[in-house]
Amino acid sequence: MDLLNQIIRQPMDPDYAFAAVGNESPQGRWKLGVLAMIIGALFAVAALQTTRAAPALQSERSELISRVQTAEREQDELRGRVTSLTEDIATLRTAALGDDDAARLVEAQISTLDPVVGNTAVTGPGVLIVVDDSPSAAADARDRVLDIDLQVLANGLWEGGAEAISINGHRLSNLTAIRSAGDAITVDYRSLTRPYRVEAIGDVRTLQARFVESSAGAWWNDLAQNRRMRYEISDVKQLDLAADPGIVLRHAGRAAS
Repeated sequence: MDLLNQIIRQPMDPDYAFAAVGNESPQGRWKLGVLAMIIGALFAVAALQTTRAAPALQSERSELISRVQTAEREQDELRGRVTSLTEDIATLRTAALGDDDAARLVEAQISTLDPVVGNTAVTGPGVLIVVDDSPSAAADARDRVLDIDLQVLANGLWEGGAEAISINGHRLSNLTAIRSAGDAITVDYRSLTRPYRVEAIGDVRTLQARFVESSAGAWWNDLAQNRRMRYEISDVKQLDLAADPGIVLRHAGRAAS
């Protein structure tokens, strides 16, 4: 009972009261004030350094963006020259082959192969597939479209009977590289922007069905269902795919007579 009465009369331990009185002493307040001034000075120095460095960082960033844009414009100009020179080569080739039956046969073979290898622009019906990151991609990198996802998609379309494919306007060929560069996906070393539009020319009666039933279709259906990635596929009456300017002549030889 004495212990209970003491707790009721004095519920707080005397040590707490002593510590409180000590903290209220002038010396304690002085130490606290000095500590606050030191912390404030450190924050002020850090803020000043950040402010001074901001213009330099912004300048470097702007210069880098300008250099990238200049390089892309130069690359577009070179691609235009490649297209123009390719047309000149075709004209010279026709003149060199002549107009006999053998020449016409060779020209017909070339005309048949050019669209397949991506050397000429093509037009026709086909399939449009639009894919994109999941809404939660910012929080989870696994919800982003990767280079391997586009590789699987393109290979599935080839397997389904596609005659020509492009991703965001970049024509694919057997020499095309689909790779990652940092956070970006590149086609022939040109960065793509989201969303990714994959166009494929082929028989609309069978192309979409064959793709959906392939392993690539199952791959993307899984990404759409489990990772909530955007995956839309539709038939299109007419697609216009440009030629691949990266196609170059590597080997040539005189045909046996």
